[in-house]
Amino acid sequence: MWRELHPVGRDRGTGGYRRSAWTGADADCRTWFQEQAARRGLAYETDRNGNQWAWLGDPAAGDAVVTGSHLDSVPDGGAFDGPLGVVSAFAALDELRARGAVFTRPLAVTNFGDEEGARFGLACVGSRLTAGQLTKEQAYELRDGDGVRLPEAMEAAGYDPEAIGADPGRLARIGAFVELHVEQGRALDLSGDPVGIASTIWPHGRWRFDFRGEANHAGTTRLADRRDPMLSYAETVLAARREAELAGAVATFGKISVEPNGVNAIPSLVRGWLDSRAADQDTLDTVVTAVEKAAREYADRHGVDLTVVRESFTPVVEFAHALRDELGAILRERTGRDVPVLGTGAGHDAGILSASVPTAMLFVRNPTGVSHSPAEHAVEDDCAAGVRALADVLEGLACR
Repeated sequence: MWRELHPVGRDRGTGGYRRSAWTGADADCRTWFQEQAARRGLAYETDRNGNQWAWLGDPAAGDAVVTGSHLDSVPDGGAFDGPLGVVSAFAALDELRARGAVFTRPLAVTNFGDEEGARFGLACVGSRLTAGQLTKEQAYELRDGDGVRLPEAMEAAGYDPEAIGADPGRLARIGAFVELHVEQGRALDLSGDPVGIASTIWPHGRWRFDFRGEANHAGTTRLADRRDPMLSYAETVLAARREAELAGAVATFGKISVEPNGVNAIPSLVRGWLDSRAADQDTLDTVVTAVEKAAREYADRHGVDLTVVRESFTPVVEFAHALRDELGAILRERTGRDVPVLGTGAGHDAGILSASVPTAMLFVRNPTGVSHSPAEHAVEDDCAAGVRALADVLEGLACR
């Protein structure tokens, strides 16, 4: 499976993956998923929001156990973020069949669409739509960098955008959702464990900072006469790092858009996107408030106008304690040792679904902690340990 999926959407120059939603690479990933379902005799379907499902047993029976993740990527992302969870889900099913497991609950493998939000700027679009956390009207307003609207992209890919929206009936069929994911950090590497269980997802969000100044000639305009938004933006980037360090949080300006974007022109607009995350809501609010305050002071100093828009936000996620403890008990019984429980600053579809169904997550060790990069990696033995752990969990939840 890994060999088949490995080249899809990979850029030869960077070695990273470019699997944005509703593109050719995304379509190839979806075809791969459908083929995996067919090979195993699973009932395949695509829901109203473009999420893919492969079912063992009757979905209508309810109380299903679902596992999976996503196949899209950030620009030049790594091979493991998302795909490891989908590949491991199919591999865990293979393992259970090899064990002769008898299923007493329906089981599904899923691929949620547009988890990374790389194209339209909003993460977890597929799961947000399904859970009713993103309305059809809001989704229709999403545009990519070329101005293509989400419904246009879906239609071009062969999907019906008129059908998108909340899907409570589907969620009501799910008794538990377990997502396996490569760890995006080094907690397991430092503890020496191949697999861990998630406790929480930090609250996190994305804020757009629009600094508007005045375009002018870079060679003839006196420094004293300039209204240069790039200066305010640059100072705000440094302020974000400073405030995050003071609060024990993280804050990143990782995307920027400049107009008119000419080497010999003072910008008229610098638009930067802030991603900030913290262990609790109060800390996150403190960081973002401080960054915005600093940005307004810098803008005033340089005669620049500033608009700040919160484009997305996800509150702290406490994974269902009962399900989390059940996973811990299952793995303790199978391995004879306690599995570490750890929080994460990364968002996931499991976090979105947690408001609607009991959810849990397994993490697989990442030896460097690098993620969202071509250098993202997990060794084969740890990946195999993740498959075994997922199979153990699914057997404990869905089999007798």
